[in-house]
Amino acid sequence: MKKWGLAIAGILTYMVGIGIYFSNRLMYMKKKEDDFIKYREVLAKRFIQEDFDTLPKSEIWVPSPSGYSLKCMFIEPHPTNKWIIIAHGVTENKTNSIKYMNIFLKRGFNAVIYDHRRHGDSGGKTSSYGHYEKFDLKAVIDELKKRKGSDLFFGIHGESMGAVTLLLYAGMLEDGADFYIADCPFSNFEKQIQHQIGMEIPFPTWSIFPLGRMFIKLRDGYWTNEVSPIDFISTIEKPVLFIHSEPDTFIPASMTLELYEAKKGPKQLYLAKNGAHAQSYNANPKEYEERIDQFLEQLVLK
Repeated sequence: MKKWGLAIAGILTYMVGIGIYFSNRLMYMKKKEDDFIKYREVLAKRFIQEDFDTLPKSEIWVPSPSGYSLKCMFIEPHPTNKWIIIAHGVTENKTNSIKYMNIFLKRGFNAVIYDHRRHGDSGGKTSSYGHYEKFDLKAVIDELKKRKGSDLFFGIHGESMGAVTLLLYAGMLEDGADFYIADCPFSNFEKQIQHQIGMEIPFPTWSIFPLGRMFIKLRDGYWTNEVSPIDFISTIEKPVLFIHSEPDTFIPASMTLELYEAKKGPKQLYLAKNGAHAQSYNANPKEYEERIDQFLEQLVLK
């Protein structure tokens, strides 16, 4: 009996250890330091402090339906009702959104950049890869409409987790924007997790994943299979530009191809020849902007 007790205790310890490790890796993925992000963007000349300082802007705190506040910046250099909202990826912050913001400022848009939950200056304790973030995005959109009027013409640009967030917002909550640009999203969170497990851990996914997803549900309140843009992409009627770099090994470009094929109605696809994950613009800036111009001219502003 003592041996059986020790065996059961060992199994339970293993299960709890795997579950906590797995859920911690996702819920509390190590973020880049804010100073590092700023230094990186300044060094690459994608963020020029003097230019940013001269832009007319307002710092706004938007209440999240999940009970914390989201740090937003409304940048308004143009007398127009055209706006772009930029959603950054996991481990980043709104400083990383400035390079995308600048693309649209040059094209006569005003912009909103903001920090996702648990990132930058925003509140929130965990990252949920689009699950809770989609409600936060809607809160930011509602605040923009409240301040600038409901007759806005606006789009949403998202990178990685930000791209997943905008697809879940449009597919699950409301197809509320006039256009979307989804840069390197995953199509299904569980497939993405298993892809990463296979790359990082020398154990079969079946020995880890079921425990991990259960602990995510217990600790953060959602099932990982609920974060699945591919299940809702067909409900999005507005134009979508899908972007992915072909060499991406973190989220395979095949996931964007899957989303593109499932999207009904107006859509375009840009597969960049160069760049790792979330580096399509950094590695191909001229072509990236040209493909955005093509998308806007042919499907959005026609």
